[in-house]
Amino acid sequence: MGKLFLVPTPIGNLDDITFRAIKTLKEVDLILAEDTRNSGKLLKHYEITTPLQSHHMHNEHQQIDSLVRKLLGGSIFALISDAGTPAISDPGFLLTRACIESNIEVECLPGATAFVPALVNSGLPNDRFVFEGFLPLKKGRQTRLQSLAEETKTMVFYESPHKLIKTLTHFAEYFGQDRPISVSRELTKLYEENMRGTVAEVLQYFEEKPPKGEFVIVVGGNK
Repeated sequence: MGKLFLVPTPIGNLDDITFRAIKTLKEVDLILAEDTRNSGKLLKHYEITTPLQSHHMHNEHQQIDSLVRKLLGGSIFALISDAGTPAISDPGFLLTRACIESNIEVECLPGATAFVPALVNSGLPNDRFVFEGFLPLKKGRQTRLQSLAEETKTMVFYESPHKLIKTLTHFAEYFGQDRPISVSRELTKLYEENMRGTVAEVLQYFEEKPPKGEFVIVVGGNK
């Protein structure tokens, strides 16, 4: 029987990888990567020569059965995403579930996840929180925002730069302009930035300074 390792990779700074992660990636038979070109840079940096195979949201459904058969035959795989921990708003859940259903051992290594540092340095309560990831693009977005307007726990979202203004505008509409918020940009990278304030203040800031990079939004709960 084989084994599947879920291996977190840095979200920006290449130093943010564990010794165990590097050792695992060197020892497995195959690394399943969301984008082999992106992951290839990380592997080259750490002199990891393990074969790579593309495994992303557009082909994962077609690959599951084949990968499970190989794992049942004794292969040992590692699954990585472009950044952070696999299956957190990235591919990984489907293969993990299929392995568990086939009694294949799955082990997830600890490591980088973008929402944790964003939540901790937001200054908002983090003893209890809800992780929402990316909001629906169109269908169901309004319904989701309406339900979250009553959420009392701190909420965490992911957002891309070209949708940030739209999302902050919706937050002002559904959560109120005075709701406390923290927006983290380019975490661990050279131009890391954390903007804190009310929804109205943060929205005005990014309207004046066009957003660039990847964002994690932390919103205070309804009091």
